[in-house]
Amino acid sequence: MAPQPGPARGILLMMAAMTVFTLMSAFVKAADRVPAGETMFFRSAFAVPVVFAWLWATGGLKGGVRTTSYRGHMFRGIAGAGAMGLGFAGLKFLPLPEVTALRFVTPVIIVVLAALMLGERFRLIRLGAVVMGLVGVTIITLPRFSAGFGTAEALGAVLTLGSACLAALAQIFVKSMSGRESTAAIVFYFSMTAAVLSLLTLPFGWVWPRGIEWVWLIGCGLLGGVGQIFLTASYRYADAGVLAPFTYVTMLWAVVIGYLWFGEVPTWTMLGGAALIIAAGIVIVLRERQLGRETTAERKVVAKGYQ
Repeated sequence: MAPQPGPARGILLMMAAMTVFTLMSAFVKAADRVPAGETMFFRSAFAVPVVFAWLWATGGLKGGVRTTSYRGHMFRGIAGAGAMGLGFAGLKFLPLPEVTALRFVTPVIIVVLAALMLGERFRLIRLGAVVMGLVGVTIITLPRFSAGFGTAEALGAVLTLGSACLAALAQIFVKSMSGRESTAAIVFYFSMTAAVLSLLTLPFGWVWPRGIEWVWLIGCGLLGGVGQIFLTASYRYADAGVLAPFTYVTMLWAVVIGYLWFGEVPTWTMLGGAALIIAAGIVIVLRERQLGRETTAERKVVAKGYQ
């Protein structure tokens, strides 16, 4: 029997996904003249053919998009599309590394929403991680608000934090559908919902892309689809708890691409705040992994009692 691939393959796929997603964000930022809603349309529409090609290649096209929860996909799609649109808008006002750092607060917000919406317990370690993450956000955003709330930088911070909040809400909806809906269906219906919702922004000033802008816009959709496939495939080879810390490779690529492509030099304040947010996210991941093991052990004990 051939040896089964170990978690190393999952880790490599996760790092590849994060690299592709960071490059996608750079494409979005490069198309700065194009409105965020229009960019969201290209990101969503051109990801769909990639997802279909993946489903066809893996033999999952027939049943991959089958669903029994159209309402769940609708709520997830609205929240996810809002997160995407606000995130793309934030890239127009803030450096790529700073937007990336603020997006890392999503796991912290998920903890809060899970307690409020799903009734999960707000344990002490989780509370400490939430506080740590919020301190990191404050460190990053305080300089942006120091000149007033009406500045472009302050608007960018608000948009990016709004994106992180809606992304957390979208993850809560995905969590509620887990076990009932396939990953392929979640990816497909999200892309379709986001593409349709992006058309609602058409009256607010879409522009006809020029020259290289076509490359950035179509490229961000194709990269988004490829990144989603890498992300999905990574979970076949390793647990989420193992993979989660490697999502933070995005920060490294954001700093490198931001500096080389856009001439953005990260400040020590931003890096310090990002370090706190990343640390909070890792604490949450490790704690959730520990709780998952404890729950599994308890279930095994209960099961043995019935044998």
